[in-house]
Amino acid sequence: MSTDGLVPESPSDRRLLDAVRPQDWPWPVPAERYNLVVLGGGPAGLVAAMGAVGMGGRVALVERGLLGGDCLNTGCIPSKSLLRVAAAAHAARDARRLGVSVGPVSVDFTATMERMRSIRADIAPHDSAERLREAGVDVFLGHGAFSGPDAVEVRAADGRVETLRFARAVIATGARPARPPIPGLAEAEVLTSETVFGLQALPPRLVVVGAGVVGCELAQAFARLGSTVTLLDHGDRVLSREEPEASALVAAQLGEDGVVLHLGVRVVGVERAGRDRVVGLSDGRSVTADAVLLAVGRTPNLDIGLDRAGVASTAQGVTVDAHLATTNPRVYAAGDVIGQAAYTHAADHQARLVLRNALFFGRSRVDELVIPRVTFTDPEVAAVGMGQAEAAATPGVQTFTVAVSETDRGRTDGETRGYCRVHSDESGKIRGATIVGTAAGELLAPLTLAMTHGLSLVDLAQTVHAYPTRSELVFRVASAFNRTRLTPAAQRLSRTLLGWRR
Repeated sequence: MSTDGLVPESPSDRRLLDAVRPQDWPWPVPAERYNLVVLGGGPAGLVAAMGAVGMGGRVALVERGLLGGDCLNTGCIPSKSLLRVAAAAHAARDARRLGVSVGPVSVDFTATMERMRSIRADIAPHDSAERLREAGVDVFLGHGAFSGPDAVEVRAADGRVETLRFARAVIATGARPARPPIPGLAEAEVLTSETVFGLQALPPRLVVVGAGVVGCELAQAFARLGSTVTLLDHGDRVLSREEPEASALVAAQLGEDGVVLHLGVRVVGVERAGRDRVVGLSDGRSVTADAVLLAVGRTPNLDIGLDRAGVASTAQGVTVDAHLATTNPRVYAAGDVIGQAAYTHAADHQARLVLRNALFFGRSRVDELVIPRVTFTDPEVAAVGMGQAEAAATPGVQTFTVAVSETDRGRTDGETRGYCRVHSDESGKIRGATIVGTAAGELLAPLTLAMTHGLSLVDLAQTVHAYPTRSELVFRVASAFNRTRLTPAAQRLSRTLLGWRR
């Protein structure tokens, strides 16, 4: 991972580097053989290393960039810090709707970015080289690559080389922003998620290419911070992985925030014209901007000598089986590099699974993990398990939907958009869910818990939910399922019994 997104003169970024990429870091003397060698110091790698050393293993971790990976440095932490400020600005502008008068709202972009850098630096010690060393992990900051089926060669910037031999290894090298072969990208100096947080001035006009999670989150954030934003995508809707109703609600709010959507078009080229960037589109139009942010997916980091270790891979990532073992039985893989669920929480739990399987002969399966996902736009979109289309095509699955506007808390908060939709089998076992609205990610947690432990909508309906809270949304969906259990025959029997008791 490069440091292009850092600001050298920022005290916060200097604190960050002191933690996750300290200068003159002394390499330890390598052990004759390690229980576990970890390639990559992002969420999966850190969990694997700390977990293995905590259980008494001899562990080495190799990182060529910044410890903490994308989550700390260029992903979750900086983006959510930016989104918080954008949300505050929007709330102030929107306050009049609730009867609160507010003067003109402006955002100090310099202060916003420095706040983000300070938060990132405050969190960095948790992922630091020093913390790993104190726990007993041998930390090698350098480029690591396999030199054989049971060995990793680490090369430092000064040319020093060490060989680390292992009983087991885990590949956790993550992924980087994809850069499609669009003419002019390099010359236009386009931004990616690795560099956008290095901005020191708000771009007056911003083009975002890609209407997936990253593109939608940052397009909305920059629009609320004051940029004029154009969002481009070759698909016919934003957040194409989510169900159409969720996509439409997000698109509507983006429009209200001033984001101009150009969907169903491809970028055919980017030209530099003085300080401007001119983005050419497949329909013959062009958009001029001060900056272009590329958010078109991720590419796994595979340049680690996989062939020398006998580890197979594809363009999507390292090839693993259901137990996260690679084609080399000594080597496992976890996190974004396997090209499955590219979320920090997924990487964390995959790493825990690897520890059980690689070090203790476990047989835990990755396909048994129930992995939720959240897009932190406004409204938030949270989902787990099967979606609406799959549910409609699956016999025996029924769907229950409650709108946020139907709940008393939704009414008091003035929220008229969003919903909770749950798919279950005939017994009430939950097969999937989508929630759209404020705090959707938090509201999804009990549904994810239920799916993980085999609880049903009946169990949720029998659970007392505090009133009036947003959790009423989940309770009302569960209650809707309960009502289906009262069949006409059961109703007749009930009326008869109650008639006898009058």
